[in-house]
Amino acid sequence: MRTESPTALSPVLGPKLIRAEIFVVLSVSLGASALVAFVRLVGALTAPKELKSQQAVLVGSMAPGRPWLDLTLQLVQIAISVAPVGLVAYLLVRSGESMRTIGADLREPGRDALRGALLAAAIGGSGLAFYLAVWASGVNLTVVPGALPEVWWQVPVLLLAAAQNGVLEEVLVAGYLLHRLGQAGWGPWKAIAVSSLLRGSYHLYQGFGGFVGNVVMGVVFGRLYQRWGRAMPLVVAHTLIDAVAFVGYAFLRGRVSWLP
Repeated sequence: MRTESPTALSPVLGPKLIRAEIFVVLSVSLGASALVAFVRLVGALTAPKELKSQQAVLVGSMAPGRPWLDLTLQLVQIAISVAPVGLVAYLLVRSGESMRTIGADLREPGRDALRGALLAAAIGGSGLAFYLAVWASGVNLTVVPGALPEVWWQVPVLLLAAAQNGVLEEVLVAGYLLHRLGQAGWGPWKAIAVSSLLRGSYHLYQGFGGFVGNVVMGVVFGRLYQRWGRAMPLVVAHTLIDAVAFVGYAFLRGRVSWLP
C-alpha cells in the first residue's frame, strides 16, 4: 500500500487559508472578547450614569462569600482563557513551524527578562498617567484591576491572571497574528495597524481611553516584535505591567487619594 510522506500531508498556507485560520483563532479568543467589549461599551454609554461613575472590574469575585468555590472558578477561568495559545501552537506545528518560530519559547531567558522589565517600566508608568488623565476627562470607566476577597489566594490568583493576560495577548496578537499576516504578504505597518486596533478593541469595555491607550501599546509592542522576532519579551512586559496593576491596586485601594 502506498503511503504519503508527512510533507505531502502538510497544508500549504496560502493567503486565503491564512485568513481563514486567523478568523477561526480570533473567533474563539480575542476577537470574541472584542465583540463583547463593544457591546459592554454601548451599554455603558447608554446607562444613566456618566462613564467615570461606572466600573470596569478586571478580576472580580465569581462566588462572593464562598472562597473555595471562588478560587476554583478563578483557576478554571484562567485555564479556559489561555487555551487558545494551545490552538496556536498546534496550528504552527501543522504548518511545519513551532512556538520557536514566533519567539514564544525559553531560548533566551535572560535577554527576554531584561527587555521585558525595561519595557514594562517604560509602558507601565506612562500608562498609569494616561489612565488618570482620561478618567478625569470623563471618557473612561473607573478601572478596578482587582476586586477579590482578602483571602490567602488573592495575590496568587492576581499574579496568575496577569500571566494569563501576558501569554494570551502577546502570543496571539503580537507573535501569531503578525507572523501570519507577514506570511500572507502584508506590509509591516499594515499588519501592525490591524494588530493594534484588535488590541484596542477588546479593551473597549474600559472606555475610549482604554481603547486608545492599548492601540498605542499595540504599535510599540508590534514594532518591537518585528524587530526582535520574539514574543517572550512582550509576554514578560505585559505580565509585569498587569501584576503591578493588580497587586498594587489591591494594596493601595482606599489608602491613597489619587487612585479612583
